[in-house]
Amino acid sequence: MLQSDPFEVSLAHSHAVIIPDTVAHLFLSEKQKRVKVHASYHDQQIVFYAALTAKKNGLCVLMFSKEKQKALGVFMNDYFTMQLFEDQSKYGVDMPEELEAVLLSDHDAYIIFENLTPGKQRSIIYAILRYKSSQTRIDKSLILTENLKRGVTDQKLWLKSNR
Repeated sequence: MLQSDPFEVSLAHSHAVIIPDTVAHLFLSEKQKRVKVHASYHDQQIVFYAALTAKKNGLCVLMFSKEKQKALGVFMNDYFTMQLFEDQSKYGVDMPEELEAVLLSDHDAYIIFENLTPGKQRSIIYAILRYKSSQTRIDKSLILTENLKRGVTDQKLWLKSNR
């Protein structure tokens, strides 16, 4: 499995970090844009999935949301440690148990989901992950599967009830 050594970074701007050239090249030369990230700062640690994005100026950045910054406890000018790993997950993000169970119980919806682009699959997974309550995740997953089977293609409507 491809992985980097731990390296130190700081926020490049409000939502991203610049990945050192040697680390970026390690992954991009192997056509691995999706990575699993381990970030740590003092006694806090978070793990998440992200994409390495090459910018026109030659820099490689990784998006690092305000939510992740808050979870790690970092601010502008703080230096923290990251380590990147090859993303070996099926969807580029961990599938919530509730969505997986609903998809496995509805073969038609599962087939439709599997035929979506990887980006749309991740969008759906992230949309379900927004909900904290397991019951809400189940309810939204059920609505999603019905909308997929009805042929709803507008992502804004995937989690809207038809009632």
